[in-house]
Amino acid sequence: MTLDEILTGLFPNGRDIDVVGATIAGKASLTDGGPIHVLGITQGQPLGVDEAIALAEHVIEIVRTDDRAPILFLVDSASQRMSRRDELLGLSEYLSHLAKALLLAEAKGHHTVGLLYGGSAAGAFIATALATGTLVAFPGAHPAVMDLPSMARVTKLPIDVLKAKAEATPVFAPGLENMVRTGGIHDVWDDNAPLGPQLAAVLQRPQGQDDRARLGAERGGRRKAAEIADRVVALAAASQEAQHG
Repeated sequence: MTLDEILTGLFPNGRDIDVVGATIAGKASLTDGGPIHVLGITQGQPLGVDEAIALAEHVIEIVRTDDRAPILFLVDSASQRMSRRDELLGLSEYLSHLAKALLLAEAKGHHTVGLLYGGSAAGAFIATALATGTLVAFPGAHPAVMDLPSMARVTKLPIDVLKAKAEATPVFAPGLENMVRTGGIHDVWDDNAPLGPQLAAVLQRPQGQDDRARLGAERGGRRKAAEIADRVVALAAASQEAQHG
């Protein structure tokens, strides 16, 4: 689906959304008449310092309104822009700033929903899609935290070893199905069904509820993450009680 088809399907009650270069920003009306902020990166473009700081500024402006309206973050990007200029300007800090702005919005009462309708990878994927409170995707989306050749360069493991691990363990493997199995993506939408009700269903989820580790355990993609996280929380709580007991 094209971006225009997605926006038309999601917001039949109207929208005021601008696409400037690779970034999306604006506002729309939900099917129940309520407002929603719409941001994103599109056209398969890389996410560089300019796009990251512009999107973070939009998020902070939304938080300042204190309207607590949800934020839909549309994602169709390449990885982060790994140019000399962007790296010298501190690209990782810009990406971190954008991710923290989205986390702040969620903490301030804005239900943040990421919609992956194309590709995304590496730092760009982490700073946008994975930084939202709930991430959904269309069939055909192709996310990758890190592709296997890049992983081989970083880990110094042979590509054949990583390919074997990817077949057995979704955490090692790129692609939509594996990201769903790890719990990173909450649901895959039906692009042949009306989109408005599917967004409305996501917005009915309790705001601020991060159940990715639980979903990963249930789907067999991350068998230990939820259990270990629960143990860490329990140990921290017990330590705090002991200190104040």
